[in-house]
This record gives sequence, structure tokens and C-alpha cells, in this order.
Amino acid sequence: MPVTIDWKDENTTQKRPQHRFLILLAVLVALFIGVRVGLSWWVDWLWFDSLRFGEVFWRSRTLEWGSFAGFGLLTFVILYGVFRLLLWAHKDDLPGDHTVFVNGREVNFSLRPVLGWVGLGITALVGFLSGAAMAGNWATLALWHYAPQAAGAADPVFGRPLSFYLFTLPAWNLLAGWLLTLGVLGTLMTAFFLLVAGGSSVVKERSLGKIALPWRSLSIAVVCLLAIAALRVWLGRFDMLFEHHTIFDGVTYADAHVYLTGKLFLSLALLLGAIIAAFNAVRRPVLSLLIAAIAPAVICIVLMTVVGWYVSTFIVRPNEMVREQPYILNNIAGTRAAFALDRFEQHEFPAETEVSATDPEHNQATLQNIRLWDMSALQDTLRQLQEIRTYYDFPDVDIDRYMIDGQPREVMLAARELNIEKLPQSSRNWINEKLVYTHGYGLTMNPVNGFTNEGLPKMLLSNMPVQSTTESLKIARPEIYFGEMTNSDVYVKTRQQEFNYPQGDSNNLTTYEGRGGIELGGFLRRVLLAFERGDLTKLPFSDDIGPQSRLLMRRNVRDRAQALAPFLTFDGDPYMVVGGDGRLRWVLDAFTTSDSYPYASHYRMNHESLNYMRNSVKAVVDAYDGSVTFYVFDQQDPILVAWRGVFPALFQDASAMPQDLRQHVRYPELLLRLQAEVYGLYHMTNPSVFYNREDLWTVATQAGSGQSDQSVQAMQPNFVLMKLPGESQVEFVEMLPFTPANRNNLIGWIAARSDGEHYGSAVVYNFPKSRMVDGPQQIESRIDQNAQLSGQLSLWNQQGSHVKRGTLLVIPSGRALLYAEPIYLQADRSPMPELRLVVLALQDKLTYGPTFESALTALFGSGASSLSAPEALDAAPTAAVATSVSGTGTAVAKSTPDQHALIVEANQDFNEYQRLNADGKFAEAGKKLEALKQVLGRLSAQR
Repeated sequence: MPVTIDWKDENTTQKRPQHRFLILLAVLVALFIGVRVGLSWWVDWLWFDSLRFGEVFWRSRTLEWGSFAGFGLLTFVILYGVFRLLLWAHKDDLPGDHTVFVNGREVNFSLRPVLGWVGLGITALVGFLSGAAMAGNWATLALWHYAPQAAGAADPVFGRPLSFYLFTLPAWNLLAGWLLTLGVLGTLMTAFFLLVAGGSSVVKERSLGKIALPWRSLSIAVVCLLAIAALRVWLGRFDMLFEHHTIFDGVTYADAHVYLTGKLFLSLALLLGAIIAAFNAVRRPVLSLLIAAIAPAVICIVLMTVVGWYVSTFIVRPNEMVREQPYILNNIAGTRAAFALDRFEQHEFPAETEVSATDPEHNQATLQNIRLWDMSALQDTLRQLQEIRTYYDFPDVDIDRYMIDGQPREVMLAARELNIEKLPQSSRNWINEKLVYTHGYGLTMNPVNGFTNEGLPKMLLSNMPVQSTTESLKIARPEIYFGEMTNSDVYVKTRQQEFNYPQGDSNNLTTYEGRGGIELGGFLRRVLLAFERGDLTKLPFSDDIGPQSRLLMRRNVRDRAQALAPFLTFDGDPYMVVGGDGRLRWVLDAFTTSDSYPYASHYRMNHESLNYMRNSVKAVVDAYDGSVTFYVFDQQDPILVAWRGVFPALFQDASAMPQDLRQHVRYPELLLRLQAEVYGLYHMTNPSVFYNREDLWTVATQAGSGQSDQSVQAMQPNFVLMKLPGESQVEFVEMLPFTPANRNNLIGWIAARSDGEHYGSAVVYNFPKSRMVDGPQQIESRIDQNAQLSGQLSLWNQQGSHVKRGTLLVIPSGRALLYAEPIYLQADRSPMPELRLVVLALQDKLTYGPTFESALTALFGSGASSLSAPEALDAAPTAAVATSVSGTGTAVAKSTPDQHALIVEANQDFNEYQRLNADGKFAEAGKKLEALKQVLGRLSAQR
């Protein structure tokens, strides 16, 4: 007789304490994780509540954890129910008490209890993972529930409204994927029991020939799997509207005539297979009928593949442009609507070449606000002049428009933020980093073309405390507790006074007076907050912390807005606004996006593939108290309409934005760059032109900065304060020029409008195709080929300094294009560039001067260009020039005819000296220099 081993031996007794220890350890780990999650929830709720968004927190958590609990429990119930049914159905087939040999000893064991525990554990784990996956997609389910009904026009293929593709289809695909997972797992469990039952039969019968496998349960599983697959195939028909093809995206001729119908028949074939499998389950199951169940689908796939190949090869390819024409039109219309290109106006722009075409008399606002300060040059200069202390930094420079002394002026702003990493190492301690150095201070503001005599920026706002050179600009709250570099937590309203700004040999100190942050309260609350924020060893035991002290967390304005509205995509470049009340506020552009807009092509943005984008929201963050407000600027955006249904307390209408903020909103750079990329192809609305890519545009390119930089990069959007052609009012416009693909000449430009009723619209100006219009690279080449300029730039690069060339600007003025490039000189030992030259150009004329006024005089008047003209030379334009450039800031001095003749002669001698020197004719250049000295002497005597 076989020997039955009693498992209650000494080995089992020794292992019990280890099992209990492991169970206890697992419970403690689960408890620790639960406490951490619960504590994180609590701190998040306190943070949301401090911003008056507690309702938003509970709504989002309810949806997220409701999805987790609902789908997790449902998954577990279904899978464990199937498992128990299979266990019951195969109770006679599974091995019971069975003897096996282990190391020569006979061991008796039972498989059923082991299977029961394993099944419970696996299905519970799968339920947890499924719930977690669905919780991560709670937004898809929420949008489906709150979607506006039948929003948007019907698509041309299926006749479904836009809301179906934006909300319903993603939710159906999500649920179908969940069902398919259940079907696959159920089938795998059935196959497992089939194998176990077959293995038991082998042991019992000792012969494979006597085995009759139980196929009934597998037949039922196949029924479910085929039915779910039929649903997936049916839904897959809609996904064909988003597929990418070589020429265009969406449904093609072959798709419409073969694959859409083929997939419908394939779905029916799968349902037929499910019926065959069900018939096999109710009668005496056999393997042959299970194989027959998948035969209709296989046949359908083969036929669809063969017919599709035939249609593509012999019907479409020989006549592709004709066959695909209606589907190309669908793609053009869908893409233009998805990226709002259908809202663009189109006008002709003559791009004339004469100087008079610039019409300076009626474009003074444009000429007065040409941006000569390059972003990086200004940033380097501010870091030298306005950081004051090493621990301050200017992380970014923004462009905006303000009313200065009653006139609209384009200005550049830079917030002075505290960079805690730059504190001296001896000052890097908890008290300084958390209690004392808590905020940045103030900002700088300068006109875009304001320079001192030394080539440095003329400041409107500067220094600490903030000093203003104009009555219209006042700063009431210069402290910056929330910004772009504020990435650490701090504690305010403590017994320790905060550093405000340096003041002589001492420091100005302050105490936070705002309502922002989480109140720290009593000791227990402090301990919990410290534990969650990783500050357990310091915060609870600090004598400087009191019950009224506050924790400021998530101080980075991008992180702050993203935490409140994670379903929005935020522009990475927030910009600061000085309000009418003197407070500083950050403005962030927020976008709704989707990848399921029918018939629209996909584009990459921030590592995300999308085919729909709207700038529907402006988020405003107060730099002092951190309060956040979301203003809706696109009431027609269906995605935002759905989110407003989910979170009604989160958004306010644009009409609620204070007017002093409203006048500073602008067209987002991120959106314009993406729209420009799309427009380069989809401005072609004729299908034959689109098919042949006959008129493909790209954003104009320019050479990299620096004399030796040979790289080429796409131009960035440029903000210009100007009058658009045909308009009477000055506007803040964001523009980008276009060139034909693989060409350098300009073909058009786009102007995105930011002011008043025109906000959010854009105008595209097309150049005449019969005339060549120079592009940025061609203007750069003309600068490089100018003997005087290239010689001087080479000379500067060899004298312990280097040349830094600013961004070349393309500025429409009147009926012509004006090109402007600032050139800076930067000493090798100093990172502070100074303006040394301004180059201006029209299509047929290039001038330059040490100041903008001198270059402008040379461009519009009879004066000549100069690299380093005497002061008097810049101050004596002719009467005609004075008339043509009146109001541009040019200093006009009266001069006699003799003096003017001497000035012209001196200018000619100086230009000849520079040309000869650049050509290496040093002897002749020396003679010209002597002649110049004589002329200047005569001029000085007359003065």
C-alpha cells in the first residue's frame, strides 16, 4: 500500500513562524502604503481647499476612485465567478488525492484547495490592476458622461457627429479593450483547466488514446471571445478615419470601397463563429466545431486582403489622384477645422521694394517699436545689471504692450526670481532655505528698442526697491512667492522674518501678509504635514513655527495650474503682467487637445500626437498669494464644454477677467507654431495641388546667432506692435514669415491677433508669386557680403571680444517688408553684450548705423551708412529725412548748407576708409583717414 505522508511534521511546524512573519510583514507594508496614500490625499485636499477648489478635489477623486473600485470589483467578480464555475464544472476531471514520488518517497496531496487559493489570489490581483488601469482613464469616462450631445457637424463617411469621435468612441474603445481583456483571461483559465483535466486523464487512463477532453467550457469561452472580437472589429471601422497614409490621413478609396465593408462582414463572421461555438457548447462538444467557428473570420480576412490588394493595385494606383480626390478633400477640411485654420483670413500683400512703400508717416507705431533687444542678449545684460545679488536670476524675458505716458509701447519684462541653488554654501541651511529666503522680488521692464549711450537698456522698471521712470507704472506687491523657479516648499508667517531685498549694508525684511498656503496648526497636524512633505526632522520641532504659520507648496506656476487641471495642456512659457492695482500676476495659456478628430492629420507637440487643439483657457496665478483663476476664452470648444460639466466650479467666463489683465492676453506662441506647421501643407485646398505638393510652405529659417555659427533654425514667432494693412488701429500682433519648401525667398506671412474683438483670429498675407522677395537667410547673406560690415565684424572678433548677432526681424510696414537685425559686441571676459550696430534693409537697400536712428536716417534719407559715425553725423539728417521719419525718435539738428556738405564728405571718407581697410589696402585707407580728420577739423571750426 502507498505510504501517505502527514504534512504536520516538524518541518511544517518550523515554517509556521516564518509564514506568520511574512503575513505580518505584508500587512505592515500594506498599512504603510495605505497611510501614505491617505496622507497624500489629505494634504492634497488641504491644498485644493486653500485655493477654494475643494469641490474640484472631491469630484476628481470620486471619479478616479469610483472608476478604480467599480471596475476593479467588477473584474474580480467576473473572473473569480468564471474560475469557480470552471472549478465546479471540472470537479470530476481534476485530480483529487493523488500519490506522487518525491525523492523515492510516496507523497499524497489534493489539487483542489491549492487551485482555489491560487485562483482567488490571481483574480484579486487582476481586479486590482484592471481597476488601476481604468482609474487612470477616468477622464475618458467622465467626458463621455458629460459630453455635449451631437456637438459638431457629421463626418462625411459614417454621418456621426463630432461629439461621437471626441467622447463616445474613446469610451467605447476603452470598454471594449476591458472586455477583450476579460475574454482573453477567461479563455486562458478555461484552457488551463482543460490541460489540467487532460493531464489527470493521462494519469488515470495511462494512455492518450482513451482521453476524451471536456470541450464544453472552452466552447463557452470562445463564444464570449469571438463576440467581443466582433465588437472590436466593428469599432475599428471608425478608427480608420484617423489612420495615416503617405499622401493624406483618413479613409481612402480602398478603405471606403473594400475595408469598411470588409470589416463589417468580418464582424458578422465573428458573430457567426460565436453562434457555431455556442451550438458546440449545447450539444456534445467536439474540437472540429471549435475550429469551424473561426473559419468564417479567416475566410473573410483572406477575401478582404485579396480584394483590397486588387483595388489598390489595379484601380487606385493607375488613377490615384482622381480616385482619392474626394477623400483628400475630406482630409483637408477635417485638418483645417481641427486646427482652426478655417478661421484664418487671406489677403494679398504687394511686398513692394521702394522706400516710399514703407509709408513711414502712417506707420510710426511700427517703427517706434521695432524690437532691437534680442531675448538672450537682454537676459545676459539683466543678469549683470539687475540681479544685484548672486542668488537672484532672470529665468525668462517676456514681450508685452503697455500704455506708457498715454502711448502704446512694446516692452520686455523679466521677473527677478530667487534661485535657492545660488545661495552661498555657508548659507545653505534649513532656516535660510525654508524660512528666510522665501521669494523673489520685482521685475525689470524696458522698451524693446530703448538704449543708453553705452548700448545698455533704458529701464522703465528696475532696481530694488522697484523704481519706475513713468507715472503709469507702479508696483504695489513686488514679492514673487510663486514663479517659474520656485520649486521648493517654504514656510511663511513664522517668527523668523523673511529676506525681502538687499538695502545697503543691511537687508530689508518682511513678513508674508497673504492668504495663500496651508495653515500648519497644532503639533499633530504639523507632524502629519512634515511626514508627507519629507520634512519630519525639522518642521515639528522648529521654535519659529507657530499655529498661524503657513506651508506654501507647488509654487511653480506651471505645476500649480497643472495640478488643478491635469486634463489641460499648458504652454511652457508663462508671462508676467503688471496689473492696474500694482500686483504681479502670471498668465498661462491652456489648451484642450484630442487625437480623435475625424479625418484630421496628426502632429507632434511636446512628445504627444494630436489632431485637434484649442486655446480655450487662460490661467492667471497671483505671484504673491498663489491664487489661481481659469478664464474660458472659447465657449464653442466641445471638449471644454464637457469639462465645464465635470468641474463647474473650476472655470469662469472671459468676461469676468479684469480689464487690466484682459488687455494683456496674447495669441499663444505654442499654438501659432503648430498652426504654422499645419498651414504650410493645408493652405492648399485644391486636391490636385495638394496631391502633388506643388505649393508646400515652411516657416522661414535664419542663421544661428554668433559670427561663426553656421546652423540654420526655424524662426520663432515675433510680437510686433503695428497697424495691419488696411487697418486703422495699432495692434499687438504675433507674426511668422513663410518660405516655399526648400527655398529661401519669402512667400507670405501670418499675423495672429491679440487685441479686442480680433483676439484669437489670424490673417495670412500672400506675396506675389511673380516677384522674388528676399527671405531672412538672403538678407543675412547680404549683410555678410557687405565689405564694411564683414570687415568690422571680423575685426571685433579678433580683439578680445566676440560679435553676437541678434534675431533678424521681418516687419511689414506699409506695402513693404522691413528687415532689422541688431548686432552686439560682447567682451570675452564679460557676459554683458552691448548694442554696437543696427542693420536695416528693404528688398533693394541695406543700411546700418551705430544706433537705430542713424540706420533709419540712412534708410529713409540721403545720409549714408556708418559704422561709428560722430555724434554730429547722427544728429543732422536732411529736411526730407526729418519729414519722412518724424516721430521715430531721431534727433534732428539744424545745420547750415556748408556744414551739411562737410558732414556728407566726412561720411563718404569714412565709408571709403572702412572699405579699403577691409580690402587690405592699408596705405590708401590711411590717406582716407587723414582726409577724414581734415574734414572733421573744418567741421569743428564751423561749429
